[in-house]
Amino acid sequence: MTTGDPKRTPPAKPPWRDVIWRQPDGDPVACDEKLEVLDENLDEIRQACQDALEDAVLMGCDDAQFRSVLASLIHSIENPYAKGPAKDGEGA
Repeated sequence: MTTGDPKRTPPAKPPWRDVIWRQPDGDPVACDEKLEVLDENLDEIRQACQDALEDAVLMGCDDAQFRSVLASLIHSIENPYAKGPAKDGEGA
C-alpha cells in the first residue's frame, strides 16, 4: 500500500476507455456526448467501489469477499427498458 492521497486517481487510461460501445443491433455508439457520459459514469462507479472497498478493509473485512459481493451486486442490477424476459446467458 502506498502513502499519499487516499482518493487515488484511476490509472491513466482505464480499460473501459478502449471499449467500442455497441447498440443492441451491433452498430457502434458514435455520439461523443453519450460516450463521455458513459466514461464519466464508469469513473464515478469505479471510485465509489474503490472507496467502499477501502472502508470494508479498514473495518476488517476480507477484500476478496467484498469483491465477490460487489460482483453479485453488479449481476443483480436490472435493465428497466428490457423487452420481454432475458434470453439464456443474458442478464446474468
